[in-house]
Amino acid sequence: MAEEKKEPEKKIIIDEDWKEEAKKEKETLAAQEDAEKKQASQQKPRGPLPSGDFAALVSMLVTQAFFALGELDIEGQEKKEPDLDMAKYNIDMLETLQEKTKGNLTEQEETVLENTLGQVRMLYVKVAE
Repeated sequence: MAEEKKEPEKKIIIDEDWKEEAKKEKETLAAQEDAEKKQASQQKPRGPLPSGDFAALVSMLVTQAFFALGELDIEGQEKKEPDLDMAKYNIDMLETLQEKTKGNLTEQEETVLENTLGQVRMLYVKVAE
């Protein structure tokens, strides 16, 4: 009789370390997710947005000019040097708006634009000195 070759038994070795590692990763991810949820819940809720009217458009451009001139700061950020080029750009945008809407604005809208533009021009001159 031919002798049958017997293959050695294969042993399955289970590495317990990978289980522990996977468990740690899962716990870490869960902790990060909880922290993100907590941080999101602590953020101040945004109130309703203003109406999208002409005054809001003017206000948006003026706000950008004020930021560029260093008159407005973002909480938690270092105060930056004035960016006169960016401020001038926003003033130019307001002037273009004034020119292109001439004769199409209500008296109140015209007054808001004229007064605001005058104020931001004066601030530009003051900061540029």
